[in-house]
Amino acid sequence: MEKELTPREKDRIIEMAWEDRTPFEAITFQFGLSEQDVIEFMRNEMKPSSFRMWRKRVQGRSTKHAKLRDPEMDRFKSSRQKHISHNKIPKR
Repeated sequence: MEKELTPREKDRIIEMAWEDRTPFEAITFQFGLSEQDVIEFMRNEMKPSSFRMWRKRVQGRSTKHAKLRDPEMDRFKSSRQKHISHNKIPKR
């Protein structure tokens, strides 16, 4: 990794890496980190036991690799996710 990441960016990368439906390609697109960079990043940022648990979870998981995903699974949005339009959170 060449760029120094902010704590907020680090938290987001970890969050995206743990999400089942977020492929490594999305992390590459957003942060410029390859799958191998993400693995190295997670190894450095997490406790060894947490890293092993994460690796076991994502290894071979088809949803973490865009090429292995079901073609109909393009984007995912949880029904509990707030609707955001034009990058502004609507007033309550």
